[in-house]
Amino acid sequence: METVLAFVIGGLYAAGLYMLMRRSIVKLVIGLALMSQAANLLIFTLGRLIRGRPALIPPDAAALAGPFADPVPQALILTAIVISFGVHAFTIILVKRAYQTVGTDDLDDMRNTDLLS
Repeated sequence: METVLAFVIGGLYAAGLYMLMRRSIVKLVIGLALMSQAANLLIFTLGRLIRGRPALIPPDAAALAGPFADPVPQALILTAIVISFGVHAFTIILVKRAYQTVGTDDLDDMRNTDLLS
């Protein structure tokens, strides 16, 4: 399972990097989203995948017996998802405002707007 996820993570990073290098600012936002999802999957995979084994101590036991799921990567990913949602919402509003001001989503045209005014 980890091998499949490694290829998925690599594909997401490659697609995100490709989208970040495009000239359109909308594709830049999509690339940012792909990169954040790849980072979340990477953290989840590094936390080791254990299926059906929660990280709970049974009532009759004094300690947790392995194998068990590590709750720390799951909590980190949940936090990262919430933060990335806020960043993406801000970025989308910023792109909308930049498009309304400049009239284009091409990054090269946005860079040259100082010369036009």
